[in-house]
Amino acid sequence: MANTRVQPFLMFEGKAEEAMNFYVSLFDGAQVLEILRYGPDEAGKEGSVMRASFSIGGQTILCIDSIVKHGFSFTPAFSLFVNCESEGEIVRLSSALSEGGSTFMPLDDYGFSRKFAWVSDRYGVSWQLNLA
Repeated sequence: MANTRVQPFLMFEGKAEEAMNFYVSLFDGAQVLEILRYGPDEAGKEGSVMRASFSIGGQTILCIDSIVKHGFSFTPAFSLFVNCESEGEIVRLSSALSEGGSTFMPLDDYGFSRKFAWVSDRYGVSWQLNLA
């Protein structure tokens, strides 16, 4: 079991590449690792993301564009937790990630953290931001 890895997996409906590029643009050292696209006459829409991976904060995240329409989306019950190194970083990330999304807990001191925010981005992915 030494090769067992656990990775977050995000399933989008046509916005996987857009979301991945947005996330990579927000974090220093982040990068798109791989993109495999559907070709002509394959199960998904041509050019959409069959499978992709990107890295932020040393964590590899997988994503796809689902070929199946489904009646669910992301839920705040699962979120990506980010320990920010500076007040400037947490303010920038909170602002960028909540734009077009929603805020569950606005950036503030909640006692358990001197600065914390919990937001959902424009794609529905939930983020908890903490000033380390």
